[in-house]
Amino acid sequence: MNEHFERLIVRAEALITRIESVLPQPLAAPDWSVSVAHRYRKRSSGHGSLEPVKHIGHMALDDLKEINDQKEKIRRNTEQFVSGKPANNVLLTGARGTGKSSLIKACLNEYAARGLRLIEVDKADLTDLPDIVDVVSDLPEKFIVFCDDLSFEEGEPGYKALKSILDGSVAAATPNVLIYATSNRRHLLPEYMSENLTYTHSEDGEVHPGEVVEEKISLSERFGLWVSFYPFSQDEYLTIVAQWLFSFGVDKTAIDAARPASLVWALERGSRSGRVAYQFARDYAGKL
Repeated sequence: MNEHFERLIVRAEALITRIESVLPQPLAAPDWSVSVAHRYRKRSSGHGSLEPVKHIGHMALDDLKEINDQKEKIRRNTEQFVSGKPANNVLLTGARGTGKSSLIKACLNEYAARGLRLIEVDKADLTDLPDIVDVVSDLPEKFIVFCDDLSFEEGEPGYKALKSILDGSVAAATPNVLIYATSNRRHLLPEYMSENLTYTHSEDGEVHPGEVVEEKISLSERFGLWVSFYPFSQDEYLTIVAQWLFSFGVDKTAIDAARPASLVWALERGSRSGRVAYQFARDYAGKL
């Protein structure tokens, strides 16, 4: 009888363990000392966790060329944030490969020693941001929630979640959290030619967007600071190539000799972006 009862207890404990494994669990705080950057990951079970980023690129603000105006805006806002002064959520938009994500990572490296930390969150997991904020709200460090390549299709749940967060229901109540997002779209949602028909004109000639357009503009307007990036000219592209080659230890003579090859490389890819310059520099320096 006792043996049968013990088996029942073992089976009951195993069943309870399985049930607990699928129930929602509160987000646990990671070991913050392991890394200055963490990534929020959600498993198939629905449980989310903050995992340390073990290898962070050694990007410095001085390494980023031909984006001085954008760099100054982001640096100033981040300086205010780290210093405990008022600062804005930031939306970085524009051409691909122009340094939007690199600039945020360089800011992390610049201010990590003063308590800046970064948490990368995918747009699909933005609905869990209140849980993330709860974990960090009482900490002395300052946290940037980083959403890379942010854009939404019609009806995605993360859109309304982010909109309510930027309205102040979460981030404004937590002075040690800001959202920095990058996107190729200024308004974060697809825009269609037919939407131009919703514009109206007043008697004095003023143009007023329709409700559909207003809704698409409303999300990006909730970011306090907009920073725009533009395609590079040929000279700007060559300057970036030279900077990357120098960082890989290539001497000046070889850098000058690489100019024609770097232009061909950009032509083959149809882009003179910072990313293309970096990829060329890695290829060229590797061959040398």
